[in-house]
Amino acid sequence: MNSSFNFHIPTNIIFGPGRIKELATVDLPGKKALIVTTAGKSVIKFGYLDKVLAALKEHGVESVIFNKILPNPIVDHVMEGAALAREQGCDFIIGLGGGSPIDSAKSIAIMVNNPGHYWDYIGGGSGKGQPVTEKALPLIAIPTTAGTGTEADPWTVITNMETQEKIGFGTKDTFPVIAIVDPELMLSLPPHLTAYQGMDAFFHAAEGYLANVNQPASDLFSLSSVKLITENLPKAVKDGSDIEARTALAWASTQSGMVESTSSCISQHSMEHALSAFDPSVTHGAGLIMLSVPYFTFMAEKVPERFPALAKAMGVDVDALPENERPMAFVTALKKLIKDIGCDGLNINDFNLEKSQAPALADNAMNAMGFLFTLDPYAMSKEECIGIFEKVFEA
Repeated sequence: MNSSFNFHIPTNIIFGPGRIKELATVDLPGKKALIVTTAGKSVIKFGYLDKVLAALKEHGVESVIFNKILPNPIVDHVMEGAALAREQGCDFIIGLGGGSPIDSAKSIAIMVNNPGHYWDYIGGGSGKGQPVTEKALPLIAIPTTAGTGTEADPWTVITNMETQEKIGFGTKDTFPVIAIVDPELMLSLPPHLTAYQGMDAFFHAAEGYLANVNQPASDLFSLSSVKLITENLPKAVKDGSDIEARTALAWASTQSGMVESTSSCISQHSMEHALSAFDPSVTHGAGLIMLSVPYFTFMAEKVPERFPALAKAMGVDVDALPENERPMAFVTALKKLIKDIGCDGLNINDFNLEKSQAPALADNAMNAMGFLFTLDPYAMSKEECIGIFEKVFEA
């Protein structure tokens, strides 16, 4: 256990089924909102956008809608959304939808009052690493998926299509001031997206438990999330209307965001960002799933110490196993979970990627988000990173 750490999660989290209605009564941080949402139609089809608009109307708050966000959000839309917010005089941002619109809302909130280009402030890859000098606009996060936990952390991940870089970023001001986490907004999510996003939250938790910056609070959040997701994700994939499973997953996802605030992802996320930067059709959660067995097999062999606790959180009776088998029990349980949610047929070779790209993928992962490699429990070499990518293509 790390005995020296910080703990700072300033977000007011309003959690529970039906609590979206409280947007009409909670104190809002401004008088005109830019609502950032997906380019898809689900928030309109299922009435989520109407609920937000009605709540703002009760407050007498004006709003402008920016609905161009892609599943892998891009820097061009960050700049376009920020320009719209400036032109319309918006003084706060609402992110409505999955991790992509909420992440984009954070990035837009930064760029409304800061000069230049968004990539000027990115510290990794081709970013210039300039300091953010002006305060971000306040943000309200309203997730409609249980995946990223971005409603409870300051991080945002945006892709630069020109440079094929997908990089995380954030400041103390990009914590949402309010997060309304209503599992009823997640009932419409189809099975495959339920699976992908649930596993994103799972890997946030597992990686945060392994990270060399783990701390007592992050350990509690991590193991609880792993347990809840293992128990409830197969139920929600099978029956999307199961509100108890949806509620458990919503809380697991929010906890995973708290893991991101108190610990960190590690290099699995850097490696997936490379995959979806090279081929944006790779959904983030699907990319993580395809990476996961080779990645965690490698890590469990190199640094086995923390893996038994993760296996135990997944329901494995690790005490009944020989000590040398306990770390790899996590990988066995992970394979079972992936099968139970119908994702064992995912194959990286079905995408616009090939094994010969493994060295370039490793270069991208270790350059664009190389910082996460420094948080690994084991210092991975470039050759080892290439080897993991190659095993993904061989799986």
